[in-house]
Amino acid sequence: MAHRTAKTGYQKLVKRLNKFPQGAPPSALLFEILKVLMSEKEAALLALVPIKPFTAKTAAKAWKTSLSDAQKTLDALAGRALLIDAQGRKNRYYVLPPPMAGFFEFSMMRLRGDVDQKLLAKLYYEYITVEEDFIKALFTQGETQLGRVFVSEPVLSNENALHVLDYERASEVVKTASHRGISLCYCRHKMDHAGRACDAPQDICMTFNTTAAALARHGYARTVDVAEGLALLDEARGRNLVQFGENVRNRVSFICNCCGCCCEAMIAQRRFGLLNPVHTTNFLPVVDTGACTGCSECAVACPVEAMALVSANDPLHPKKKKAVVDESLCLGCGVCVRVCRSDALSLVSRPERVITPLNSVHKAVLMAIERGKLQNLIFDNQALRSHRAMAAVLGVILRLPPLKQALASKQMKSRYLETLIARLRL
Repeated sequence: MAHRTAKTGYQKLVKRLNKFPQGAPPSALLFEILKVLMSEKEAALLALVPIKPFTAKTAAKAWKTSLSDAQKTLDALAGRALLIDAQGRKNRYYVLPPPMAGFFEFSMMRLRGDVDQKLLAKLYYEYITVEEDFIKALFTQGETQLGRVFVSEPVLSNENALHVLDYERASEVVKTASHRGISLCYCRHKMDHAGRACDAPQDICMTFNTTAAALARHGYARTVDVAEGLALLDEARGRNLVQFGENVRNRVSFICNCCGCCCEAMIAQRRFGLLNPVHTTNFLPVVDTGACTGCSECAVACPVEAMALVSANDPLHPKKKKAVVDESLCLGCGVCVRVCRSDALSLVSRPERVITPLNSVHKAVLMAIERGKLQNLIFDNQALRSHRAMAAVLGVILRLPPLKQALASKQMKSRYLETLIARLRL
């Protein structure tokens, strides 16, 4: 009976994916998605790779195969955007990205004939939008989330602009990236196959730095220069799309240009806004009730339904309406300010600044602590004890506030980590 209880390659891969803070809850739909994307043998191989970046030599050892065979397999998987590859100083490194932002999106970021994208679109829609377990796990667990919103720079007043740091500007991400790639929007491409897409442009999904370089190398993105990148940002703003990007300050890997109807981050904000699924900007819109005409343009444009019209309570004009802001839902993107024709909306600073992790390691450690998965990052047995990676993770922990350090220590049950934290406090 052993053959009935043995885990399949797909089950092993799902277990591996859920070691990372951004996992994927097991579901019959998830297994169907994986079957479209890869063979069971490939899934079993991916289940053995480390969480941290690894080399072909590491993979060969884990897979018990020759270095040349491991290299061929890795390159084939990277060519289908199931792995991300990057050239280091001495070796080529590979990493298995999470499903999102990761290989779910990559599978729909260009037109392909090697997978059934219409079937994938249906499965993604059912798994993410209808079933909801995945989107809840992705966007509502912990304080630190996957993505953040960039404020629409053209609507900033001179005073506002003084309070916007470089990393809070989408234009600065475009200007400073080592590589810039443009691909099909995963969300609208998916909805297009489902017959639900809006008319917002699809060829406008932005990736940067090593992610852009890898996707461009394998035909999943086209390389653009700074000028075209900025022009696409302007086009997106002109269509009232929201810039939603990776929640880090340094080396942002993606910026999506989101509509409210197709994009999963905006859908999550509408459904679970009180759980703060998306990190907002440091601004909120305020309404000048004397200037507001109740035209409803702001309410129509808001991608998360944070703007609404209510009675103006004007006895001389009983039908008059005015705009109101639901601050618990508002992203602070500034789209409403852009469309207001009566100049009745302006941006003001939030009472407290929104905290953005420094880089991807910082973000991953915070998410892991909050989701109870820190031990997976530090004691990644398949990573063959990478001291540099462990040092990076521990370095982040030691700079955290005492409460998060205590949570980390509790998760680890490690005297070694407790000793490090205790020494830091002395």
